[in-house]
Amino acid sequence: MKQEFTGIALTFILLLKPVSAQDLRQSTPESVGLSSATLGTATAALQDHIAAGNIAGVVAAVARHGQLVYLEALGQRELAPADLMTKDTLFRIYSMTRPITSVAAMILWEEGKFSLDDPITQYLPQFSKQRVFINPERPDPTQTKPRLREITVRHLLTHTSGLGGRNSPIYRAEQVRLRSISLSQMVDNAARVPLFEDPGTRFRYGISTTILGRLIEIWSGQPFEEFLANRLLVPLGMTDTVFWVTDQQASRLSTVYRPNEETGTGLSPYMIETVPFTERPALIEGGVGLLSSVMDYLRFAQMLLNRGTLNEAQVLRPDTVDLMTRNHVSERLLPLSRTGYMAASGWGLGFNIVLEPSGYPFPVSNNEYWWDGSSGTRFSVDPKLGLVTVIMAAVSPSRGGGFRETFKSLVHKALNDTP
Repeated sequence: MKQEFTGIALTFILLLKPVSAQDLRQSTPESVGLSSATLGTATAALQDHIAAGNIAGVVAAVARHGQLVYLEALGQRELAPADLMTKDTLFRIYSMTRPITSVAAMILWEEGKFSLDDPITQYLPQFSKQRVFINPERPDPTQTKPRLREITVRHLLTHTSGLGGRNSPIYRAEQVRLRSISLSQMVDNAARVPLFEDPGTRFRYGISTTILGRLIEIWSGQPFEEFLANRLLVPLGMTDTVFWVTDQQASRLSTVYRPNEETGTGLSPYMIETVPFTERPALIEGGVGLLSSVMDYLRFAQMLLNRGTLNEAQVLRPDTVDLMTRNHVSERLLPLSRTGYMAASGWGLGFNIVLEPSGYPFPVSNNEYWWDGSSGTRFSVDPKLGLVTVIMAAVSPSRGGGFRETFKSLVHKALNDTP
C-alpha cells in the first residue's frame, strides 16, 4: 500500500510546474552568434539520416547564453502506425540518468549528509566482506582475493569503484540487475559478487550510480524517486522526467528501433527491457532508469551551465557545480580508454570531461562536459562557448549512422559561419 501511495504522490508532484521554472527564452540564432542558415543545414542533415533509415525520428535543441535558438522535431515517433515525432516526445535516456542522480547526491553533500571519501560500508554494510576477482577479464567467483581498500562515495561518482557494467556476463549470470527486483535487492546482489578490481585502481563504467541512488535514500530518508522529484525535477520544471509514464504520457513515449539484421536496411521495433516503461518497475534505477524530453534535459543542462540555478530555482551552489565538472580521475588511471574519445577524456562527479579536444572525432572545447545514452540520446555543456546542445532519438545500437556527431559538427559550424 505504501508503494502504491508513493507512486500516486509522485505522479501528482510531477504534474505540477512551478512558476519559477519557466522555459528558456526563445531568441534568433543570430542574436547569440549562430547562423540560421547553417542550423537549417543541420536540420537537413538530420532529415537525411531519417531518410537513410539510420533513425526513425529525432528531437534536437540548442541554447546559447541562456537563449533557446533551435528546437526541431523530425521524422516519426513510431513507424507503424505512423505517428509524427513531436517536441515533447519522451525518450529512454539510459546513461543520461547518471548526471541527474549525481546532482541529487551532491545536494545532500552540500547539506553535510556525507563526505566524498566516506567508505560506503558506513551506510551499506553488506559490502564489508566483498572480495576481488583475481582475473577481471575472466571473472570466476571461485578465484578471488581480499579487497585492499574500501569503496568510497567518490569512487561511485567517478566509476573507479571496481563495480562492473550492468550487461557484463558475470552480472547477467548472477542476475545482479533486473528491472523486476527492488533497488535494495540489486544493491545486495552487487555486494554479493566480487569486484573486478580494487577500488581506485581503474576506471570501469558501470552500476556505481545505481548504488548511489540507494545511498541517496539512506541519506535523505526518502524513496529515491521522491527525493529526486522534490529537490531537483520539480524545482527545475522537469515534469517529463520520470521512471515510468502515466496513462496521460504514454502516447508521447517513443518506440525504440534497431536496423534489420537480416536485410541490413530499414528499422524494426526493439524491446530492450522486459519490464516496459509503461509500468512502474520494481527497480528505481539511478544509473539508467529515467525517461525525459529534450526540453526537460535542456533545463537541467542549462542549470549546470548557470552553475546551479535556473531562473529563480537554485539546486546547487556554484562552487559545487565547479567541483563536479572538473576531472577527478587521477593521472595514473588515464587514459580512460586506449581508443576513441574516451582516450581524450577525464571524468568528473557524474560527467565525461573533455581533456584533449583534438582527440575527439567531433568538435568540442576543453573542459566541456557531456554524456549520452545507449538508445540514441546525448547532451553537452560547453562553458567556454556558453553553449548547450541536447539531441534525442530512439535507436539501438545508439550510433544511428553518426547523427549526433553530424548535428554537433554543424552546430559548431553555425558559430563559425556568423559574420
